[in-house]
Amino acid sequence: MALPADYAERVYAGVLGKIIGVYIGRPFEGWSYERIMAELGEINYYVHEKLGVPLIVTDDDISGTFTFVRALEDYGNTTAVSAEQMGKGWLNYLIENETILWWGGMGNSTEHTAYMRLKSGIPAPESGSIALNGKVVAEQIGSQIFIDGWAMVAPNNPDLAVELARRASTVSHDGEAIYGAQVLAAMESLAFVESDINKLIDAAIKYIPENSVIYQMISDIREWHASEPDWRKTREKIEANYGYDKYGGNCHMVPNHGLMIFALLYGEDNFQKTLMILNTSGWDTDCNAGNIGCLMGIKNGLFGLEPGPDFRGPVADKLYLPTADGGRAISDAVTEAFHLINMGRALADEAPLIPKNGARFHFEMPGSVQGFEAEDSIEVKGTLNLENVLGQSSIGKQALALHYKGLAVGRIARASTPTFIPSLEVAQYFERRGYKLLASPTLYTGQTLHACIKADEHNKNDIDCQLYIRPYVQNDELGLIKAQSIQLKPGESQTMSWKVPDTQSCPIAFVGLELNGKDGAEGTVYLDYLSWEGAPTLNLNRPPFKKPAIKGTDPKGMMWKRAWINALDHKDRLEVLDFWPEPYRLIQNTGRGLIMQGTRDWTDYQVTVRMTPHLCKAGGIAVRAQGMRRYYAFLCNTNSMQLVKSFDEDQVLAETNTGWTFGSPVDLNLKVHGNTLTASVNGEVVLEATDNGHQLKGGGIALICEEGRIGCDHVEVKPL
Repeated sequence: MALPADYAERVYAGVLGKIIGVYIGRPFEGWSYERIMAELGEINYYVHEKLGVPLIVTDDDISGTFTFVRALEDYGNTTAVSAEQMGKGWLNYLIENETILWWGGMGNSTEHTAYMRLKSGIPAPESGSIALNGKVVAEQIGSQIFIDGWAMVAPNNPDLAVELARRASTVSHDGEAIYGAQVLAAMESLAFVESDINKLIDAAIKYIPENSVIYQMISDIREWHASEPDWRKTREKIEANYGYDKYGGNCHMVPNHGLMIFALLYGEDNFQKTLMILNTSGWDTDCNAGNIGCLMGIKNGLFGLEPGPDFRGPVADKLYLPTADGGRAISDAVTEAFHLINMGRALADEAPLIPKNGARFHFEMPGSVQGFEAEDSIEVKGTLNLENVLGQSSIGKQALALHYKGLAVGRIARASTPTFIPSLEVAQYFERRGYKLLASPTLYTGQTLHACIKADEHNKNDIDCQLYIRPYVQNDELGLIKAQSIQLKPGESQTMSWKVPDTQSCPIAFVGLELNGKDGAEGTVYLDYLSWEGAPTLNLNRPPFKKPAIKGTDPKGMMWKRAWINALDHKDRLEVLDFWPEPYRLIQNTGRGLIMQGTRDWTDYQVTVRMTPHLCKAGGIAVRAQGMRRYYAFLCNTNSMQLVKSFDEDQVLAETNTGWTFGSPVDLNLKVHGNTLTASVNGEVVLEATDNGHQLKGGGIALICEEGRIGCDHVEVKPL
């Protein structure tokens, strides 16, 4: 089936609608209609500031939606991707008790229950079945909240969208939960070409049994809507007939699906009004608003987000995806949209879209800023406004305009986008809230930044421009390192390149562009694109911070440890403790544990570590790590050393019959080039292997410990 002509833009609008809906509904998730009206009134806009919480949050609705759909590309972008493979994706991207899910316990949280089934060896679809988990647990809302991505890769193909939704749902759910997800997937798939709500509902309900609760409830709500113009009265009927008192568990599918259909019918095809009705009605507000925000975004496109208040500006495209693949955690709506777009194009046998030669920040979607915002410190406050504009790009259609004013000595302008957790306070807030922000930086020492910038032809004066980074330094404060400045004349454009200097193991939190002018200078500079390339050249050791001034305190800073994705089961918190002699003490009680850092941009490189095995079943290092179960590893024990490919299961590629010795430090080195692996011990090659499958083309590094304790006092990454 041919893709719609405006497919890419509608996917982007769907992603935006999803995250906007979640951000509106998240602060009062679980509240009743009565409490919302008493404390907040009708929800017409963001209310996070009233409740003292951040706008951009970690949330299962977002991270699950844009993570679980990766099973499609992980298994070759084929419609044959199975429920079992989708379940294996859960085991790769989830860190138990840490990422994506509400970890509410066996028999309490549906998704946690399904994860435990998967972990114990029960594959999908049995992992989510009523037969195994019971009707109440299996029919909660989670199958629906994660489903949007499967529809967005199948535009105007409801048969495929519904089937993919069914398979994905069975990983964790069954029964009415699957029917609700299928209805939503069908509507979202058809929304790429059909704008009439009633026609979407008519087509979608054909995919579920007429004797199902979801089918009957939708019929009832449509009848109530036809005879009752007041949405508040119909909401009361939904609560009376399909409320939480009738459908048990923590967050059942049926009541919340009912609110979604009802809001669509009463929303008059208006984004703000539809989400107002949905959020004001209560229950699972972030889930419901996220799903319907996505549907409305797909159906009405970017234009449909414009009437009413500015929903896009405060969001600035930003979103977090904390998973075991930490290099994808700091993301944005454009980046995630293009992952979906290219999966959809692959299913349609279309070549991928690669804007501006693959630049990370390309601004090719109308209105996009990809996380860029004007910095707000005293020396720069009020000097800059950002705007996505058509034209002004040398190799594309759109660019990011930086409109500056009032520049002078001591008054500059800076715009930046996050490349890591934006502040320690943000990280700590999410730990308290329940969905942690685990992330690795996206930019590293030794990589080369590239940017193309242009001065507006109407500028009255030259403008000085320079790239900069902000790494975390002493006390987890943000430092500032700048590239050499260039000067742009009005109408002139230049391409800038800068090899990121050594930050001494301090993670980089932001990358941006600084503008300097004189005598109240004003004008515009256009950022065409910003990107980087290459494997890093860095040491990931303890930074050379000054010792604490007061004994017993620790003001040195810990963001350098938070840059690791901690998937060890012993929670002697790696990222918040630094009192061991060695920078990393790996302790794993059961099975294999990892700490990981890096991104899938890393392809050919080598990693060297100095480890001391104290008491462990095995340990070692990994390259091209893409999560818990996908990497190449050099594993050692007291009897042998192995080169292993892990892709859902371990495959031994090469092996020796000599091992390491407890208590003795050892230097391990693992090189990966193309599909060739070379492992060395203390400078001597001990193993070589070739992976003919070559599924793992890029990824970060990992330190590995199996059942015991290993010390590590040196980690170094270099390109080949």
